Amino acid sequence: MKLLQIQDNGCGIRKDDLPILAERFTTSKLSTFSDLSRLTTYGFRGEALASISYVSNLTVVTKTKTDTCAWKACYADGALAPIKTGASADPKPCAGNDGTTITVENLFYNTPTRLSALRGSSEEYTRILDVVTKYAIHNPHVSFTCKKTGSPSPDVSTPSSSTIASTIRLLYGQTLAKELLHVSASPKKGKNNLSTSASHRSSDEEEVEDVEFWSAEAHFTNANYQAKKMTFLLFINHRLVESSRIKKALEAVYNGVIAKGTSPFVYLSLQIDPRAVDVNVHPTKKEVHFLNEDAIIERIADVVQQALIGQSQSRVFEYQTLLTGGIAEAPSQISKGKRKAHAEDALAEEPDAHVVGSQDDTPEGNQEAVAASQPAKRKVYSQHKVRTSLKERTLDSMFPIAHPSQQSGSGEGGGEAAGSPRTPPTGRDREIKESQCFLKSVKELRSAVHRVKHNQLSEILSKHTFVGVVDATRCLSLVQHGTRLYLLNHGALAAELFYQLGLRQFGNIARIRLDPPPSLRALVALAVDSEDGVESSGLKKADVVDRIVSIVTARRDMLQEYFSLGISEDGQVETLPMLLRDYTPNLDKLPLFLMRLGPQVDWTAEQACFETFLHELASFYVPEPLFPDEAAGAGRGASGEPDAQAVDTQKATLWQVQHVLFPAMARYLVPPKSLLDRDVVQVADLPDLYRVFERC
Repeated sequence: MKLLQIQDNGCGIRKDDLPILAERFTTSKLSTFSDLSRLTTYGFRGEALASISYVSNLTVVTKTKTDTCAWKACYADGALAPIKTGASADPKPCAGNDGTTITVENLFYNTPTRLSALRGSSEEYTRILDVVTKYAIHNPHVSFTCKKTGSPSPDVSTPSSSTIASTIRLLYGQTLAKELLHVSASPKKGKNNLSTSASHRSSDEEEVEDVEFWSAEAHFTNANYQAKKMTFLLFINHRLVESSRIKKALEAVYNGVIAKGTSPFVYLSLQIDPRAVDVNVHPTKKEVHFLNEDAIIERIADVVQQALIGQSQSRVFEYQTLLTGGIAEAPSQISKGKRKAHAEDALAEEPDAHVVGSQDDTPEGNQEAVAASQPAKRKVYSQHKVRTSLKERTLDSMFPIAHPSQQSGSGEGGGEAAGSPRTPPTGRDREIKESQCFLKSVKELRSAVHRVKHNQLSEILSKHTFVGVVDATRCLSLVQHGTRLYLLNHGALAAELFYQLGLRQFGNIARIRLDPPPSLRALVALAVDSEDGVESSGLKKADVVDRIVSIVTARRDMLQEYFSLGISEDGQVETLPMLLRDYTPNLDKLPLFLMRLGPQVDWTAEQACFETFLHELASFYVPEPLFPDEAAGAGRGASGEPDAQAVDTQKATLWQVQHVLFPAMARYLVPPKSLLDRDVVQVADLPDLYRVFERC
């Protein structure tokens, strides 16, 4: 490992403390002997920096707020070392920001046996990324960034002053975040009450109760979320640890809720009095034991189980993945034995399938010649018929049409239903052509899209038949391809589609003109006001708004030229990019989109800037509600009566999903293999259903 660098913007280290920084058993976490019984920090033995200085080239650059400059110090074998040969070992003044930067170079260079135990750089980086991701979720008020040296964009990037749920949504995706539940737990009242009255309790009794008090906070998925491997994040007193007993207890709770072979996501933060925690049960402090462990685990499991039972009514239907990844097995991949078995079954069911003539219409001498020259006609059985027709009724044709353009789209061809599944509203003259661009960064992004293309998934999307929207809140839809039925997360597919459409039309994107144009500052301020935790982080909302507005307005010429995002000199949002004709994004998400342009777009590198901006633009275009609870209350006014405007809006959105979004996916989307993880699932296959019914 050539380089490992950790940087923060904290209070820094005083210059007087630098000479003893890497000495063994030197720590700032303990001031008295009694502090050993109340450990609440990540480290306290003074061994981390000391150990690293013995096996690497350690450099520390630090600056406090009161210092006029930063100080740079190098360490070797636990002591200060000269930066250059012949120079003094004292810390040297240098330029730097407030905080500390620790640089570790040539790790284990002097211990070849330990160096050989290191795995590949990619695997070691994956482990680092996993730890940083978990701590970023546990500390949403702190901004984390983790990237490889030379990489254009970070693999982990979280904003400060966020929430745990928002950070999970950012790092693990919208699919998981939609199914999250949140509970808090603490000891049951009266469990630890003593027989004496409160006024006569001794100080020792009160101290015992303080030690036995604990609290827990958990974010976990409900029964609708199913993954192959359990993701378990456990923090005890803000330290990432493992506990096989807690994990087994939570797995036992989920065993009766989710299908066999699937696992949930669980984040658990446990606060226990430090005196009740034993941290010295594992050499690396990876595991801990604590007082009343059985009772605490039982209480947490009960609270989680009650929350899961309370959400059981949200399970509208169940499905089972028939094939891994939801992709049908290609005919070329079917073994010879299976093909032979299918052929024998077909011949057994219809023994006369090879008869092509009769004695009445064919001379006797030519019967064998005719049978040999003509191919045998095979009957197509019911379970192998593809039951799709443009003239048959679909699900949405059974309900009143809400969108005005849907009326005009079904005017011709009176025999066809209004909801014909493969009738896109756009014609040949509206084909989205790829713009001509000579920027190297755009060419690399376009080639990266085609490198990860999955051919079988591309065939399913290009030749699918739309069945209907199952759940608009969770962005779930059903489509048919051949004799198979698939459940798709059209939100994830739409995010990838709009990213590719923005990249396809780079520099030549149509415009949506806003009349009257809203104020950029007012929209950003509206989004910042709805963010929780901004003021608790010490930042003023007005300063955050000013910073975001200055970042966006400073680059308005570039945004206008490349992405058709028009912002006037006086800060008015005049135009928005139109990625797809006949499709209107949810303008309620516009303030959030403009606010995220500040912290979520990498403005320092060209390729990273284009990629992150297009991803944010695609998120703005995804047809999902702004808040998870928004769609649940749609269609109801204050009095509980149906709201006509909300109902019409929801119907118009569903119309856009079927008649604009899915035809555009079939025509333009280059699906990556990553969509097979959770977003495309095969739920039924007609031949397999016939086998099930035959046994009944």
